[in-house]
Amino acid sequence: MFQRNYETVFILTPVLSDVQMKDTVDKFVNLLKELGADVINVENWGLKKMAYAIEKKTTGFYIMVEFKADPTLIHKFEVEFRREEKVMRFLTTVLDKHSIVYAERRRKGEFNKKVEAKEEATK
Repeated sequence: MFQRNYETVFILTPVLSDVQMKDTVDKFVNLLKELGADVINVENWGLKKMAYAIEKKTTGFYIMVEFKADPTLIHKFEVEFRREEKVMRFLTTVLDKHSIVYAERRRKGEFNKKVEAKEEATK
């Protein structure tokens, strides 16, 4: 079975409680695992202001999931996003070799260290 690296970012409605939001994220992570995908990373970017209103809402919970999966599973995964009322938008992209390296460095926090070092130098 051929696997590719994917990254899905989805926006959940802002009216959810923290528990409901975490349950929804867990639902999609568990779905990926059931479909045979390897979940690499899940990031909660928190409640963010959107560039334009979606369903008369100007904010949403942004979640990013990085995973390895067979390309045939992506359609099944995205159908569940379309069925879930709590999901306002989603986007799944294939990661190329440069994006994979960037994602690994981001997970290790290499980019944040440079910002922290610059802040300490200015103090």
